[in-house]
Amino acid sequence: MGESEQKTDLLHYLQAARDALLWKLDGLSEYDVRRPHTPTGTNLLGLVKHASGVELGYFGSTFGRPFFDEPPSWFTEVAEPNADMWATADESREQIVELYRQAWRHSDTTIAALALDATGHVPWWPEERRKVTLHHVLVRVIADTQRHAGHADIIRELTDGAVGMTKGNSSLPPGDQAWWEDHRRQLERVAREADRRDTP
Repeated sequence: MGESEQKTDLLHYLQAARDALLWKLDGLSEYDVRRPHTPTGTNLLGLVKHASGVELGYFGSTFGRPFFDEPPSWFTEVAEPNADMWATADESREQIVELYRQAWRHSDTTIAALALDATGHVPWWPEERRKVTLHHVLVRVIADTQRHAGHADIIRELTDGAVGMTKGNSSLPPGDQAWWEDHRRQLERVAREADRRDTP
């Protein structure tokens, strides 16, 4: 397989994760896209904002191709902890989504311009690990984006019950609400039985 085909494969999986992450916002209110569902505040719009920063950092500064002339406050070293994982009331959904789409275009341009063995330096990593290849960064960003798309799957199901891997593909076995309720009760019974067996 030549380099062009390898890039095509890698970009396919990256784009699938990007699309899945954005799709999880569809049809939700401003409250629901920002609503924290976990003790650490995980929320859908924050995941998109974070994914934007990941792409702009790894495919931008790492390869000497910065996206921002003046980065926003949440993208700097002096930002408050976790600032990239939530959107302020002044940052609209449209702004965050558009930033993510701009990040895709910037990343795709970098990927097209460089060879997979082109080297860059990740400024926020320890000095001894900073040198990376484009191939390494692509694999890392795919893994990170897919991980957050998985988070978004769960957050969306907790929000309104909507599930699915992609639009039109739930990737779940068929079953109506009654079937899923029975299935969940069965799993709860199994979990309690296993716990009783394991308890001295």
